[in-house]
Amino acid sequence: MSRIGNKVIVLPAGVEITNNDNVVTVKGPKGELTREFSKDIEIRVEGTEVTLHRPNDSKEMKLSTELLVPF
Repeated sequence: MSRIGNKVIVLPAGVEITNNDNVVTVKGPKGELTREFSKDIEIRVEGTEVTLHRPNDSKEMKLSTELLVPF
């Protein structure tokens, strides 16, 4: 997996995230965002950390995980 895809996303204080069948909702002081992701991407939410895992290293999988992580 690329270095970007390997990064753990740390949620800032006051931000909460829910994952319901790869429909991710992020709520914070400035609003709410909801996005549906590929069923192939495993999204793990553990406390204030979010990790992404893909089943293989195909070009499509790499692109779908790299678009999720902020720079």
